Amino acid sequence: MATCNWGMTSAINQKYHDEEWGIPLHHDQKQFEFLMMEVMQCGLSWDIVIKKREIFRACFDGFDFNKIAAYTEQDIERIMATDGMIKSRRKIEAVIHNAGCFQKIRAEFGTFDKYLWNWSKGQTIVYDKHGDGEIPVSNGLSDRISADLKRRGFKFLGTVTVYSHLQACGMINDHGSDCPRYKYILENYPCVFKRKYKEK
Repeated sequence: MATCNWGMTSAINQKYHDEEWGIPLHHDQKQFEFLMMEVMQCGLSWDIVIKKREIFRACFDGFDFNKIAAYTEQDIERIMATDGMIKSRRKIEAVIHNAGCFQKIRAEFGTFDKYLWNWSKGQTIVYDKHGDGEIPVSNGLSDRISADLKRRGFKFLGTVTVYSHLQACGMINDHGSDCPRYKYILENYPCVFKRKYKEK
């Protein structure tokens, strides 16, 4: 079976690609996990991050944003001292800070899911040419969402990071057109087709 090239680089990437990446996600705790993994990736390769996923989960209480929002200096020191953890105090502090911002969005919209998917009216966006490999690192949609998240206080969520999240959570279908997951998403989820140039 054909698949996206990056999904074949390792067993852990293939499992992530086949079972999670790009499948429309509607679960707030998983949304927070995906977002914060993108935060941890800033400046690093995805391979490093995906291999440390279980370490992140152990450090951050399974990405329970309510628990994380209440973390103290002791928790930061605990996380920094964890074997195998990425030793970036700024990123760890950003995850804790973002948990509080995440709670505020939930208080306003009911769920983070409603807030995020409202940007695409609940549909997965399929841009022309993306399925052929013409995929940008960011676009107009990620620009707008990133700007709004920053306005709401989120850190480490620039437009490139947000675009990666939109791919991962299935708001944008960026699987290759010859990848089985591309067709699976088209057949099982509401999708809208848009022209790439309109999101420059």
